[in-house]
Amino acid sequence: MGWYHLFYQYNPDAAVWGNITWGHAISTDLINWYHLPFAMVPDQWYDIKGVWTGSATILPDGQIVMMYTGDTNEEVQVQNLAYPANLSDPLLLDWVKYSGNPVLTPPPGIGSKDFRDPTTAWVGPNGKWRVALGTKVNKTGITLVYETTDFTSYELLDEVLHAVPGTGMWECVDFYPVSTTESNGLDTSVNGPGIKHVLKSSLDDNKHDYYALGTYDPISNKWTPDNPDLDVGIGLRVDYGKYYASKSFYDQNKQRRLLLGWTGETDSEAADILKGWASLQTIPREVVFDKKTGKNILQWPIKEVEKLRSKSTVYKKVLLEPGSLVPLDIGAATQLDIIATFDIDSTVLEAALEADVGYNCTTSGGSSSRGAFGPFGLVVLADESRTEQTPVYFYIAKGTDGVASTYFCADQSKSSTASDVVKLIYGSTVPVLDGENFSMRLLVDHSIVESFGQGGRTVITSRVYPTKAIYSAAKVFLFNNATGITVTANVNAWNMDSANIK
Repeated sequence: MGWYHLFYQYNPDAAVWGNITWGHAISTDLINWYHLPFAMVPDQWYDIKGVWTGSATILPDGQIVMMYTGDTNEEVQVQNLAYPANLSDPLLLDWVKYSGNPVLTPPPGIGSKDFRDPTTAWVGPNGKWRVALGTKVNKTGITLVYETTDFTSYELLDEVLHAVPGTGMWECVDFYPVSTTESNGLDTSVNGPGIKHVLKSSLDDNKHDYYALGTYDPISNKWTPDNPDLDVGIGLRVDYGKYYASKSFYDQNKQRRLLLGWTGETDSEAADILKGWASLQTIPREVVFDKKTGKNILQWPIKEVEKLRSKSTVYKKVLLEPGSLVPLDIGAATQLDIIATFDIDSTVLEAALEADVGYNCTTSGGSSSRGAFGPFGLVVLADESRTEQTPVYFYIAKGTDGVASTYFCADQSKSSTASDVVKLIYGSTVPVLDGENFSMRLLVDHSIVESFGQGGRTVITSRVYPTKAIYSAAKVFLFNNATGITVTANVNAWNMDSANIK
């Protein structure tokens, strides 16, 4: 009825974990939001220790089924149902918990604390609904699938959907189809030719979201990764920064697959209590299959965020000699949407025998360590003297085999002068194909930077806490710390208005 609904885990008592209740917010555009009263509170024996992660499924007759994990009075993880008290209310203000809860309890062989986070349901080939859940056996992360016709009684399918040894507990499993031929999203139940399935898991052991592309056979209830070396939990990450417990849904009105993730804090708990809040939701991203590489998804900020753009500043063909730093005059630089491209002379790269073979974003010296072909990129949330700065950059390494690998990194080592903040260097490789320039898009919002490399092949969310580079003191720079190449940069930067949160 024209509203997007976001339900989120919330502690009404303090900016720390505990008393997990379902907050509820609505939006017409996923950018400007209204807070509504809590949707569900922990008030029954089957969820008294927390109303945890769940998913909505819209049935063909318009009914909405909400399945969620409850933590019982005995700390057993069970699955429960809730539904809107009044389906004709577009705000879905009131939710009723099913009288027969819980509808699922941990099956034999599964730990009482290792059974959670049901997915949106999809329709199997026999016309029955299927729901996946995350679990583990010893150190093997597993996705179980249940079948149901009415969402109140369930049958556990014999075969697990997928399991990966050594990955530990799988939380917040997400499972959805992507088209290999079209550029629109797909309803969760779609399967057939020209379709791959994304299986995503949040790894409880390291608090990162991993995904893999593969093929889903609904007859055998098996999902097989395209590349076993890049299986769930050992290969590609959804986001290489501070990002967890992401959840996608199909936007049937605009035929797109949308993804939201949770960004926790990297400052101290004491600081969170002081400021009175903790954690963010990322700007929603549209997800499609990368038809050019065939090996990854692309994530890109939803079109609606562009409604917040105000003044635009354009820089064309800025020449960045080795070691150069160029300030960009774009006014107050705390809320920005920046698109930048970088070109290098490919003949120089080809002539080199090797460079920085063992390079790795996270273990490197960050943006200040200089190699032949990197780093080069943008510095955001910097003060005039760059005592504080968050550089986002490319770094090209070349092996003895003559193959160049490009890395996309975000360096938080000097992001804040505050002492109680984690300051890691994030990033990973990013595919750059023949004929492509190096491109990045940054969404900057005071203390968070979402960075999209090469159209969203590699994404990094950085949680930063500048104390000097704030408001009018925040600056943006172009830089090239490479020793062996000159870089040509093109930049389009928009100042961004604030979203309305009411």
